[in-house]
Amino acid sequence: LAGMMGFAGTLAAAPLLQLASLPAAAETWDKPGDMAIGASDAPISMIEYFSLTCSHCRDFHTKTFPYLKTNFVDTGKVRFIARDFPLNRPALDAAILAQCAGPKHYFAFIEMLFNTFDNWTRSADYIKALGQLGQLGGVSAAQFEDCRGDAALEAKIFATMLDAQVTYDVKSTPTFIINGNAHEGGMHIDTLAKTLEQYLPDN
Repeated sequence: LAGMMGFAGTLAAAPLLQLASLPAAAETWDKPGDMAIGASDAPISMIEYFSLTCSHCRDFHTKTFPYLKTNFVDTGKVRFIARDFPLNRPALDAAILAQCAGPKHYFAFIEMLFNTFDNWTRSADYIKALGQLGQLGGVSAAQFEDCRGDAALEAKIFATMLDAQVTYDVKSTPTFIINGNAHEGGMHIDTLAKTLEQYLPDN
Protein backbone atom coordinates (compact mmCIF):
# COMPACT_ATOMS: atom_id res chain seq x y z
CA LEU A 1 0.00 0.00 0.00
CA ALA A 2 2.86 2.38 0.79
CA GLY A 3 4.09 2.05 -2.77
CA MET A 4 0.68 2.87 -4.20
CA MET A 5 0.39 5.89 -1.95
CA GLY A 6 3.69 7.01 -3.39
CA PHE A 7 1.92 7.33 -6.75
CA ALA A 8 -1.03 9.18 -5.34
CA GLY A 9 0.53 11.33 -2.61
CA THR A 10 0.16 11.00 1.12
CA LEU A 11 -2.67 12.27 3.29
CA ALA A 12 -2.98 11.95 7.03
CA ALA A 13 -5.89 9.68 7.79
CA ALA A 14 -8.70 11.35 9.71
CA PRO A 15 -10.69 9.54 12.41
CA LEU A 16 -13.53 7.33 11.18
CA LEU A 17 -16.66 9.35 10.66
CA GLN A 18 -19.56 8.06 12.67
CA LEU A 19 -22.38 8.23 10.15
CA ALA A 20 -24.69 5.50 11.38
CA SER A 21 -27.42 8.01 12.21
CA LEU A 22 -27.66 9.18 8.61
CA PRO A 23 -30.19 7.62 6.23
CA ALA A 24 -28.91 4.77 4.06
CA ALA A 25 -30.52 5.98 0.84
CA ALA A 26 -28.23 5.85 -2.15
CA GLU A 27 -28.01 9.62 -2.47
CA THR A 28 -26.28 9.65 0.92
CA TRP A 29 -23.59 7.14 0.03
CA ASP A 30 -23.27 6.95 -3.77
CA LYS A 31 -20.70 9.14 -5.47
CA PRO A 32 -20.42 10.03 -9.17
CA GLY A 33 -18.76 7.18 -11.02
CA ASP A 34 -19.53 4.56 -8.36
CA MET A 35 -20.12 1.00 -9.49
CA ALA A 36 -23.20 -0.14 -7.62
CA ILE A 37 -25.97 -2.73 -7.71
CA GLY A 38 -29.18 -2.97 -5.73
CA ALA A 39 -32.13 -0.72 -5.00
CA SER A 40 -31.31 2.95 -4.54
CA ASP A 41 -33.71 3.09 -1.58
CA ALA A 42 -32.40 -0.03 0.17
CA PRO A 43 -32.24 0.34 3.96
CA ILE A 44 -28.61 -0.81 3.97
CA SER A 45 -25.81 0.68 1.90
CA MET A 46 -22.68 -1.48 1.88
CA ILE A 47 -19.46 -0.14 0.39
CA GLU A 48 -16.56 -2.49 -0.22
CA TYR A 49 -13.01 -1.22 -0.62
CA PHE A 50 -11.07 -4.04 -2.24
CA SER A 51 -7.90 -4.90 -4.10
CA LEU A 52 -7.96 -7.36 -6.97
CA THR A 53 -4.72 -8.96 -5.76
CA CYS A 54 -6.05 -9.45 -2.23
CA SER A 55 -6.70 -13.13 -1.45
CA HIS A 56 -9.20 -12.25 1.30
CA CYS A 57 -11.11 -10.12 -1.21
CA ARG A 58 -11.00 -13.05 -3.63
CA ASP A 59 -12.45 -15.34 -0.97
CA PHE A 60 -15.27 -12.89 -0.21
CA HIS A 61 -16.23 -12.51 -3.85
CA THR A 62 -16.07 -16.18 -4.74
CA LYS A 63 -17.62 -17.61 -1.57
CA THR A 64 -19.75 -14.95 0.14
CA PHE A 65 -20.77 -12.41 -2.48
CA PRO A 66 -23.17 -14.77 -4.36
CA TYR A 67 -25.07 -15.25 -1.07
CA LEU A 68 -25.06 -11.50 -0.43
CA LYS A 69 -26.43 -10.77 -3.88
CA THR A 70 -29.17 -13.40 -3.80
CA ASN A 71 -30.37 -12.82 -0.24
CA PHE A 72 -29.80 -9.11 0.34
CA VAL A 73 -29.11 -7.22 -2.89
CA ASP A 74 -31.70 -8.87 -5.14
CA THR A 75 -34.32 -8.68 -2.37
CA GLY A 76 -33.97 -4.90 -2.00
CA LYS A 77 -32.30 -4.94 1.42
CA VAL A 78 -28.79 -3.87 0.38
CA ARG A 79 -27.32 -1.35 -2.03
CA PHE A 80 -23.80 -2.68 -2.76
CA ILE A 81 -21.13 -0.20 -3.87
CA ALA A 82 -17.74 -1.46 -5.07
CA ARG A 83 -14.74 0.87 -4.78
CA ASP A 84 -11.25 0.03 -5.96
CA PHE A 85 -8.43 0.19 -3.42
CA PRO A 86 -5.50 -1.44 -5.28
CA LEU A 87 -2.60 -2.47 -3.05
CA ASN A 88 -0.01 -2.78 -5.81
CA ARG A 89 0.56 -2.15 -9.50
CA PRO A 90 -0.97 -5.42 -10.75
CA ALA A 91 -4.12 -4.65 -8.75
CA LEU A 92 -4.22 -1.17 -10.24
CA ASP A 93 -3.92 -2.53 -13.79
CA ALA A 94 -6.65 -5.08 -13.07
CA ALA A 95 -8.89 -2.32 -11.69
CA ILE A 96 -8.22 -0.28 -14.82
CA LEU A 97 -9.28 -3.25 -16.96
CA ALA A 98 -12.54 -3.64 -15.04
CA GLN A 99 -13.23 0.10 -15.23
CA CYS A 100 -12.39 0.01 -18.94
CA ALA A 101 -15.18 -2.52 -19.48
CA GLY A 102 -17.72 0.10 -18.41
CA PRO A 103 -20.51 0.14 -15.79
CA LYS A 104 -22.62 -2.53 -17.48
CA HIS A 105 -19.80 -5.07 -17.44
CA TYR A 106 -17.80 -3.96 -14.39
CA PHE A 107 -19.14 -6.53 -11.94
CA ALA A 108 -18.82 -9.32 -14.50
CA PHE A 109 -15.14 -8.40 -14.90
CA ILE A 110 -14.61 -8.31 -11.13
CA GLU A 111 -16.12 -11.80 -10.91
CA MET A 112 -13.93 -13.04 -13.77
CA LEU A 113 -10.76 -11.54 -12.28
CA PHE A 114 -11.38 -13.12 -8.88
CA ASN A 115 -12.36 -16.47 -10.41
CA THR A 116 -9.10 -16.53 -12.39
CA PHE A 117 -7.09 -15.01 -9.52
CA ASP A 118 -4.27 -17.58 -9.42
CA ASN A 119 -3.80 -17.56 -13.18
CA TRP A 120 -3.17 -13.87 -13.77
CA THR A 121 -1.67 -12.90 -10.38
CA ARG A 122 0.99 -15.61 -10.73
CA SER A 123 1.66 -15.04 -14.41
CA ALA A 124 5.19 -14.06 -15.45
CA ASP A 125 3.52 -11.45 -17.68
CA TYR A 126 0.41 -10.37 -15.82
CA ILE A 127 -0.34 -7.56 -18.30
CA LYS A 128 -0.56 -10.11 -21.11
CA ALA A 129 -2.75 -12.33 -18.93
CA LEU A 130 -5.05 -9.42 -18.11
CA GLY A 131 -5.21 -8.48 -21.77
CA GLN A 132 -6.32 -12.00 -22.67
CA LEU A 133 -9.03 -11.89 -20.01
CA GLY A 134 -10.10 -8.53 -21.33
CA GLN A 135 -10.54 -9.90 -24.82
CA LEU A 136 -12.70 -12.71 -23.44
CA GLY A 137 -14.95 -10.06 -21.92
CA GLY A 138 -15.05 -7.81 -24.96
CA VAL A 139 -12.23 -5.36 -24.18
CA SER A 140 -9.71 -5.39 -27.03
CA ALA A 141 -5.96 -5.22 -26.50
CA ALA A 142 -5.98 -1.71 -27.96
CA GLN A 143 -8.78 -0.59 -25.62
CA PHE A 144 -6.93 -1.96 -22.62
CA GLU A 145 -3.75 -0.13 -23.62
CA ASP A 146 -5.70 3.08 -24.08
CA CYS A 147 -7.24 2.72 -20.63
CA ARG A 148 -3.84 1.98 -19.06
CA GLY A 149 -2.63 5.24 -20.55
CA ASP A 150 -5.67 7.21 -19.38
CA ALA A 151 -4.35 9.55 -16.69
CA ALA A 152 -7.86 10.62 -15.70
CA LEU A 153 -8.95 7.03 -15.02
CA GLU A 154 -5.86 6.37 -12.92
CA ALA A 155 -6.42 9.62 -11.03
CA LYS A 156 -10.02 8.61 -10.34
CA ILE A 157 -8.86 5.37 -8.71
CA PHE A 158 -6.24 7.18 -6.63
CA ALA A 159 -8.84 9.75 -5.57
CA THR A 160 -11.09 6.91 -4.37
CA MET A 161 -8.23 5.50 -2.31
CA LEU A 162 -7.38 8.82 -0.72
CA ASP A 163 -11.03 9.53 0.06
CA ALA A 164 -11.27 6.10 1.71
CA GLN A 165 -8.35 6.96 3.96
CA VAL A 166 -9.61 10.40 4.89
CA THR A 167 -13.29 9.56 5.29
CA TYR A 168 -13.18 6.04 6.75
CA ASP A 169 -9.53 5.51 7.79
CA VAL A 170 -9.27 2.53 5.43
CA LYS A 171 -5.89 0.82 5.81
CA SER A 172 -6.45 -2.68 4.45
CA THR A 173 -8.66 -4.74 2.18
CA PRO A 174 -11.33 -5.78 2.24
CA THR A 175 -12.92 -3.05 4.34
CA PHE A 176 -16.70 -2.79 4.33
CA ILE A 177 -18.57 0.41 5.21
CA ILE A 178 -22.10 -0.50 6.26
CA ASN A 179 -24.34 2.53 6.74
CA GLY A 180 -21.22 4.50 7.61
CA ASN A 181 -19.61 2.01 10.00
CA ALA A 182 -16.35 0.25 9.11
CA HIS A 183 -15.98 -3.53 9.26
CA GLU A 184 -12.45 -4.70 8.45
CA GLY A 185 -11.56 -8.07 7.01
CA GLY A 186 -13.36 -10.70 5.00
CA MET A 187 -16.76 -11.97 6.07
CA HIS A 188 -18.02 -15.51 5.88
CA ILE A 189 -21.69 -16.05 5.10
CA ASP A 190 -22.81 -16.47 8.72
CA THR A 191 -20.92 -13.38 9.88
CA LEU A 192 -22.25 -11.34 6.98
CA ALA A 193 -25.84 -12.37 7.62
CA LYS A 194 -25.66 -11.58 11.35
CA THR A 195 -24.01 -8.22 10.66
CA LEU A 196 -26.49 -7.11 8.03
CA GLU A 197 -29.52 -8.23 10.06
CA GLN A 198 -28.48 -5.70 12.73
CA TYR A 199 -28.91 -2.86 10.21
CA LEU A 200 -32.37 -3.84 8.99
CA PRO A 201 -35.19 -1.50 10.11
CA ASP A 202 -36.93 -4.08 12.30
CA ASN A 203 -33.82 -4.43 14.46
